[in-house]
Amino acid sequence: MKERILQTLRELRAYALAKNVQAAFFYHEEESYLMRFANSAISLNTNEHLLRLEITAYEGAKRASYEMITDLSQLDLMKEGVDVAAEMVKHAQALNYQPTVPLYRASFLDEDSFDAGLAEISNEERLAYFNQAAAGLETDEIKLSGIFSSGVNTTAQINTRSEELQYFKSSDAQISMVLSHSTLKWEVIAEQSAQKKTELDPAALGRDLAFLLERYQHDTPQQLPLGRYDIVFGAAAIGELLGVVEDIGFSGGSLKRGYSFLGEDQVGERVFSPKFNLTDDPSRLETFPLRRDIMGMPRNPFPVFENGVFAGFTWFQDDADEFGATPTGHTVMHKSLVLSGGEVEAGTLEELVRLPRDRDLLYIPFLHYMNIVNPSQGLITASSRFGALLLKKDGSVLVPYNVRITQSLRDIFGDRLAWLSRAQTIHNTSSSYGARNPTSVVVPAFLQVNDLEISHSNSSY
Repeated sequence: MKERILQTLRELRAYALAKNVQAAFFYHEEESYLMRFANSAISLNTNEHLLRLEITAYEGAKRASYEMITDLSQLDLMKEGVDVAAEMVKHAQALNYQPTVPLYRASFLDEDSFDAGLAEISNEERLAYFNQAAAGLETDEIKLSGIFSSGVNTTAQINTRSEELQYFKSSDAQISMVLSHSTLKWEVIAEQSAQKKTELDPAALGRDLAFLLERYQHDTPQQLPLGRYDIVFGAAAIGELLGVVEDIGFSGGSLKRGYSFLGEDQVGERVFSPKFNLTDDPSRLETFPLRRDIMGMPRNPFPVFENGVFAGFTWFQDDADEFGATPTGHTVMHKSLVLSGGEVEAGTLEELVRLPRDRDLLYIPFLHYMNIVNPSQGLITASSRFGALLLKKDGSVLVPYNVRITQSLRDIFGDRLAWLSRAQTIHNTSSSYGARNPTSVVVPAFLQVNDLEISHSNSSY
């Protein structure tokens, strides 16, 4: 199959050259499988095989793209797509900058992120995973829902500037399991990400669910008073926060468009806590990395923050072209963010609950409906939803109703950052919308931020 893909791209390149069209081709193929559960039963079990081809034609400072859903047997239709893009670019408005067409000086083929075992996992194995993880946890009132999403992603690129090409293949799985009370309306959740089949661990996910279920069934629920709290964020919450730091923080394009809370004068300055070390690290296979970007630039570990010091912006090629900057190898569908761990020994929720504490701690594992209030100030808002706990200083545990935080990222990751756990985990941030793009971040299992304000507190579940 790989050779057929590459040969198809070569033939399309030859066709474009024969037509005197400067063009770039981006091939994306996905095999996606989804098993969805609701009310303790399978509600959907489906799969799809899609092949997308994006053809971009260039003419001076003009550029036009045409995308089609196709099949490798439809070479003639793909060639017609070249003709369509070539006609479109004639009528496109010129950009106010010269866009760069990639120049691949050597071919690069990477299948290190592909695992045949995970790619070939069966429906029976998906169901067995859910059954093992949820064993003994469901009742007439407590119902199971969730998803087991897995698949294979293949991308490839070639253009008319050289005969060389790029090819990437990866496998991935994303599992979310939710237990909800049918009358009290609370929910608890546990998740898992996998790049290879051996990383699937239903027993571990089941232990996380069982521990939270015990708390929610037997500990006292309450509405929290408004005020300031020491908050421990779980891996999912940390991952979502880092996603916002990426969007409105260290993106060069966001900077130039006035949509960043960081400035060029802050490069080399301490912005966050000295405990904060964030790297884009394509060597971590758990993040489904791209080790060359779409322009062909090698992607090595790229420090973004070192001991809280801002190391520099990342530049997508088109933003670099528009604003006269130097691209950094980040013209990719997703980055491979890794937040380093700290010194606190807490790798599971049970270990977190057992830690000695001299103040109450609010544990928030998930941040729901996160939105950006003011990008230039790094101000975000989000609510808790799944599995929050109030860890009292006397060792007891309460179950808080949902709360809302509206805080600056500078406060969350700045000097109020008290500690990070030594243990790290993988949080899958893949979206189920659009073309398959498996994405995850490596984060500490927990981090604590002191003195954050709760701006709203629900009076019930």
